[in-house]
Amino acid sequence: MQFHHHGYVSGDPRVQPAAGIGRDRPADLPDEVDVLIVGSGPAGMLLAAQLAQYPDVSTRIVERRSGRLELGQADGIQPRSVETFQAFGFAERIIAEAYNIAWMNFWGPDPEDPSRIIRTARTEDYAFKISEFPHLIVNQARVLDYFAEAAALAPGRIVPDYGMEFAGLTVHPEGEHPVEVRLRRTEGDRAGEELTVRATYVVGSDGARSGVREAIGRTHLGASAAHAWGVMDVLVNTDFPDWRTKCAINAEAGNILLIPREGGYLCRVYVDLGEVPAGDNRQVRSTPVEAVIERANAILHPYAIDVKQVAWSSVYEVGHRVTDHFDDAADEPGREPHVFLTGDACHTHSAKAGQGMNVSMQDGFNLGWKLGSVLTGRSPASLLTTYSAERQPVAQELIDFDREWSSLMARKPEEISDPQDLATYYLATAEFPSGFMTRYAPSSIIAGAARQELAEGFPLGKRFASSEVVLVADGNRVHLGHHARADGRWRIYVFADRAAPGEDSALSTWAQWWTDAAASPLATFTPAGADADAVFDVKVVYQQPHEEVDVTRVPDAFRPQTGPLGLTDWEKVFAAAPSAWTSTDIFEERGLSRDGVVVVVRPDQYVAHVLPLTATDELAEFFAGNMLPPR
Repeated sequence: MQFHHHGYVSGDPRVQPAAGIGRDRPADLPDEVDVLIVGSGPAGMLLAAQLAQYPDVSTRIVERRSGRLELGQADGIQPRSVETFQAFGFAERIIAEAYNIAWMNFWGPDPEDPSRIIRTARTEDYAFKISEFPHLIVNQARVLDYFAEAAALAPGRIVPDYGMEFAGLTVHPEGEHPVEVRLRRTEGDRAGEELTVRATYVVGSDGARSGVREAIGRTHLGASAAHAWGVMDVLVNTDFPDWRTKCAINAEAGNILLIPREGGYLCRVYVDLGEVPAGDNRQVRSTPVEAVIERANAILHPYAIDVKQVAWSSVYEVGHRVTDHFDDAADEPGREPHVFLTGDACHTHSAKAGQGMNVSMQDGFNLGWKLGSVLTGRSPASLLTTYSAERQPVAQELIDFDREWSSLMARKPEEISDPQDLATYYLATAEFPSGFMTRYAPSSIIAGAARQELAEGFPLGKRFASSEVVLVADGNRVHLGHHARADGRWRIYVFADRAAPGEDSALSTWAQWWTDAAASPLATFTPAGADADAVFDVKVVYQQPHEEVDVTRVPDAFRPQTGPLGLTDWEKVFAAAPSAWTSTDIFEERGLSRDGVVVVVRPDQYVAHVLPLTATDELAEFFAGNMLPPR
């Protein structure tokens, strides 16, 4: 973590200096805002935390509840989400309080007595094999708390406006703030009072029954699977030996997905209630929790649970739905979108694959930096058309995956030919639920794959997969990707050719072009008077061991002087070669060209371009296609 570059800091370094609108944030909702976020769920709160890094953008988030969420329904946190938490600065703290999924065990009928269940498989959780980040369980309410803290401590000082519900909107054809939003107070002496806010952009993060979605005429497509599950968070005493291990349990009496919760005692239990008969008219949703507990005990035989407390319970029918478009203009070529949908407002599915909160947060991450870039004049408004184009296919892939996973979970014992097949499927599909399968198609912000062979381990359109390197300045082993913060900047990772610092090389030529050429993106898109790394965070990785890299001979492109004191940034120069500290070599691990390669990464951590060091014109052309010179 870097601080002191704006002067000595004696307090909490997570509290960034207030700037722009954050210096004197109005207590009441203003009549006009740049961005109005409706709903403070995972997508909405991440979006607020991201936009708080753009303090010149007026952003407000409204929520009909009277205060913070106290009991969240979602709890599964995939490795990609933890990677995102790292970018927002709270991964280590939330890992410390969460339940870490180390194993998933599978249970099925005992062949000698099918009325009893036995353990049929143990599998190490997939997170250990595909990420440096764990697979966690933690209450959604705590995730929202951390994002709320990030938003409140960032320069924009964004906090939710509670007690405000959405009542409707109208998109006008012209004007700086074309979206007229009607809100209604739900709390206090003024409850029931309506007010109007004009916004440039509105984001509906208001759940599966989204009023914003309805207001823009978008359709939730899909249907219920006519299968019901009871879910409960319980504190119990039990003789079941795997109560603190994630389990999929298949029995003659039905199925259970068991997920231990944070804190050492609480567990979430999904209990199969069977097919929903035709004409049920949602009566199954009235199933009492006592009946769910009774069914759970029947499934667990010969084991049993003695429930001491039910913290929360619900009954739901599995449904798979995705909205036809994720903004108000996706089906009108040439029209700029002004209203967007995120999270459950545009995709809903079962909870058992642990995807809802995770995919929703990535919606917010994808949209946040794009809104910030457009509203600060850094990018054209056409950038916003990429949101629906990128996120809708991801949602459809999620629905398809969840439908298959839910079907496998709901099978009857006689439908299972191989007791190991659920465990096999769980591991074989690990990259998708972990959040690492997403791959965005070529666009103005994702280049084509013509140069992919230069960096095979950084596939274009996929998230930047971190690897260990050594920070040259102090010799410490670090993860290269962990230095990236959710601050709206593009990352440019320059992997050097074989020459050492100070020698004439393709790298030194590239660095001189970056700092001196009029056509360089640094010169073209960095505002006058701003720090050299205000828009582009440029880092270099040398092939030599760190002991052989003289940081004072590294080109100025990788040692910018920033902040009001003009202090040199020492944390942009890394070494790849194995040394006493690390046995990894990022060039080998990620298939990087030894002749040098430039890897461009978007603010939301997705690889946007791969280029040789000599392709400076192509690099300039790429940014000219998605950015604007300063106003």
